[in-house]
Amino acid sequence: MLKGFKFLGKFVFGLNVLLAIATLIGYAAPLINPTNFWPVAFFGLALPYFLILNFFFVIFWIFRGSSRIFLSLIILFLAYKTVPKFAQLRLSGNEENVEETVKVLSFNVRVFDLYMWTKEKTTRNKIFEFLEEEQAHILCLQEFYNTDIPNPKYNFKTLDTLVQFLESKNYHTYYTTTLRENDHWGLVTFSKYPIVGRGLVNFKEKDDNACIYTDIEIKNKTIRVYNTHLASIKLDKRDYKAMQEINQNQYSEDFGDEMMMVNKIKYGFKRRAQQADSIRKSLDQSPFPTILCGDFNDTPSSYAYGQIKGEFQDAFMKAGSGLGRTYIGEFPSFRIDYIFMDDNFEVKDFDTHSEKLSDHHPISAKFLLK
Repeated sequence: MLKGFKFLGKFVFGLNVLLAIATLIGYAAPLINPTNFWPVAFFGLALPYFLILNFFFVIFWIFRGSSRIFLSLIILFLAYKTVPKFAQLRLSGNEENVEETVKVLSFNVRVFDLYMWTKEKTTRNKIFEFLEEEQAHILCLQEFYNTDIPNPKYNFKTLDTLVQFLESKNYHTYYTTTLRENDHWGLVTFSKYPIVGRGLVNFKEKDDNACIYTDIEIKNKTIRVYNTHLASIKLDKRDYKAMQEINQNQYSEDFGDEMMMVNKIKYGFKRRAQQADSIRKSLDQSPFPTILCGDFNDTPSSYAYGQIKGEFQDAFMKAGSGLGRTYIGEFPSFRIDYIFMDDNFEVKDFDTHSEKLSDHHPISAKFLLK
């Protein structure tokens, strides 16, 4: 009986050691380019779960009264810079001087539910109502859709509609895809203040992802606002079905579906890494105080996040609260939408909005230009 008890302790500690190693690799994920060594990116993706498991190991060793508890304690201590990227304990925002702050809002609107994913005909109008109520001074939309000539079955002249009720009537559009010469998909940045410049960050691969920048003049000062949408995994119904079966401990006979999904995720890591490198180069060359908003399709423990953020402030870390999860689709929920600012700005407030009008929550921040 005693030997069996000791064997259990050694076996569990062996698992603890493997978990500790996996967690350390996860910590390193933001520093390692997936195009050079992609497996590390998967450890970064799983990092929040690794941290939770380490916590349970701490509880286990407490009950065992074992000094082996220090392994997971050390691992958790090393997370002091990582955990704040995922969760913030803050009772309320630190907003001050409300009348002087500028509000920026970022939202992946999922083409205003053009394809009826929500199965509700009112979703597009609800998005309009939300944007009208928020009245952000700077508004960055990803997965934007606009048609020049409305179809008899639906009217998606979204650009004309938004300009009617938004106070931010100046805009900068960039379309990654145009079909039938009239239907457009891409990005748009709206501004209440004059737009004095427009530009595009060139990606190596031309696809449906993009990053634009808009130079905006606020009280005789020019700032640059980046709006980006990085590569998605592009999972289809077959992938989501495989994911659901994995959650139920059911697998395909040859693991073909699972491997296909893993390959898509791997390819997404590599594409985002290349895009992040291009964005970082542009950010370093910005002549103005800079803000970046967008849907990264990647977590705070990713190379894309670390490369783009650099020394910028993460508005969620400065003034947000809670877990900050922004993705609400079928894939496990993570924080993948961000607002970054350089040190020329003072973040006063951040909000992850509760609205579920897309597969992303909208996020907004208020700031002062120093």
